Amino acid sequence: MPIPARRRRFTTWRSLATAATAALMAAFLTPAAAHGAPRESTPVYSYENAIRESVWVDTGLDGDSDGKPDRVAVDIVRPRELAQQGRKVPVIMDASPYYSCCGRGNEGQKKTYDANGDVVQMPLFYDNYFVPRGYAFVGVDLAGTSRSDGCVDVGGRSDVQSAKAVVDWLNGRAKGYTTRTGGATAKATWTNGNTGMIGKSWDGTVANGVAATGVKGLKTIVPISAISSWYDYYFAKGAPLYDSGPDWLSDYVDSPDARAKCAAVQQKLVDEAPRAGDWTSLWTERDYVKDASKVKASVFLVHGMQDLNVRTKNFGQWWSALAKNGVERKIWLSQTGHVDPFDFRRAAWVDTLHRWFDHELLGYDNGIDDEPMADIERHPDQWVTSSVWPPRTTATTPLRPGTGTEAGVGTLGLRTGSGTETFTDDPQLSETDWAAHIDQSTSEKAGFVTKPLTHDLRLSGSSKVTVTATPTTSTAHLSAVLVDLGPDTIRDYAASGEGITTLTDRTCWGASTTGDSACFKETQANKTDVDYNVFSRGWADLGNYASDLKGVPLTPGTAYTITLDLAATDHVVPKGHRLALIVAGTDKDLIDPPSSTPALTLDLSRTSARVPLVGGADSFTRATAGSAATPTASVLDGVRDPRTAVRVPGETR
Repeated sequence: MPIPARRRRFTTWRSLATAATAALMAAFLTPAAAHGAPRESTPVYSYENAIRESVWVDTGLDGDSDGKPDRVAVDIVRPRELAQQGRKVPVIMDASPYYSCCGRGNEGQKKTYDANGDVVQMPLFYDNYFVPRGYAFVGVDLAGTSRSDGCVDVGGRSDVQSAKAVVDWLNGRAKGYTTRTGGATAKATWTNGNTGMIGKSWDGTVANGVAATGVKGLKTIVPISAISSWYDYYFAKGAPLYDSGPDWLSDYVDSPDARAKCAAVQQKLVDEAPRAGDWTSLWTERDYVKDASKVKASVFLVHGMQDLNVRTKNFGQWWSALAKNGVERKIWLSQTGHVDPFDFRRAAWVDTLHRWFDHELLGYDNGIDDEPMADIERHPDQWVTSSVWPPRTTATTPLRPGTGTEAGVGTLGLRTGSGTETFTDDPQLSETDWAAHIDQSTSEKAGFVTKPLTHDLRLSGSSKVTVTATPTTSTAHLSAVLVDLGPDTIRDYAASGEGITTLTDRTCWGASTTGDSACFKETQANKTDVDYNVFSRGWADLGNYASDLKGVPLTPGTAYTITLDLAATDHVVPKGHRLALIVAGTDKDLIDPPSSTPALTLDLSRTSARVPLVGGADSFTRATAGSAATPTASVLDGVRDPRTAVRVPGETR
């Protein structure tokens, strides 16, 4: 949704505070103070000689029920020179369950330690790059993982408190210890308390959760491909997106110690996350969107628009809630799947992240708050910007299906349609099968298509599709997808790299040591030529027609109305292409099938898609007003069948 002008830029009080802070920090942190307020932190401190230490922070919880408060392991790398001078530094923090079990980043890096237990290799480039620039980097092992106590509860109180407690410790509000079990305390006297959290997927999800507590000292978060509501990771309005629940994921990352102690937590994850898809108190606890009003930190959000792991409803609803509550924010949207921006736009990412942290944590007036709010990848490696996202002229516009000359090959326009279309669920087919045969009458889908556009048509934001359907059985799942029909070259998000290819050459981003290299394998866009592109999707269990919270059996022969939430996106259907809406049953590998294979009859007069068109209905009228020839029916070529890459938010393979 567009935001009012008074919220488009950082507010006046914040700008004044930032300027004052920048002047103070110039005198306090950098040797450049004599030349005026700095605009960029520079690598003037030694990474090789940086202080490396470990602290265990008391979370205040006893998740593993051993009678002792849980302590989470906190590995720290910070500039020695500033410590010796008594200068306090801000913190960049990544709290993760993956540091020992699974690895981080495209190369699966894990933490390594020396004989004293101090960290040698910290995964990713953050410490290599930012410690020489006057930041501390902190890597937190979530409760129940690696060297931390407690249990993994998959986005719940333990996960969030694992990281929140560290923010509290950095600000003098929680206890830290020099060892996991000892009584010698450790205080973070070396930091000014200004903390920024960053991380991809589960790590970014924790950042969302901590920000939603409103904890003091958390100045900014950078969630990459992150979850905003764990229910929406596992279900779409009752339709299961995976064949397992959070108990599987917890077991995947649990430390051996946690596996021995956390059976009760594991069982709760089973009992309170029913595969029927009903909402329970477990999901309420793991819904950060409802607490967006508590967020005080700024947010720099990054997501792949073809992410079929953490699907893009997660970023769409989070972004809208942040906008509603006036949170300062920035966004990057790529054509990739579940991929870190370091691996699809490396140089620009490092530069932008550097300036973001300089502004948010050091208070430098570097102008990043005056730059466009959104960067959007329109074609592989081709980016455009929007001053506000979605653009101010975006308006939700109802598009309505109509019958065509053949069954299942209908029209899409502004006028209310009439009649019906019937299809039969085929769990062996996916959106690629439906789209490939969009111009042909097939039994497994109902397709509705505009005529070729005479002007570009841009959709920006989240769509909703309302259908009225009559099933022949007591269970039914529905899918709705928006498709750009026309030739294009896109990132191959369905391939193993989800839009990137990893090369052998390396480039370096920061300083290296013998045990921790700042040099990473280069990547390039993995492109493919297609005849169509599915760019937004949504799913539902028709049994949830009366409630998002609970499903019920259907009565065959009875009509039900339900609204499917389609994933947020920003896509231009270019001149000469066609826009299609497809409604079908099971989307193979993207949702699980129902217990039966129903036929469903759509009432077209009560079916519509509400799409976010830049320019609103007028733009649709203009784009469809011409007389371009309709293509002849043929089988179209697209990406291979999309698959959920893994059931683990954080890995690309």
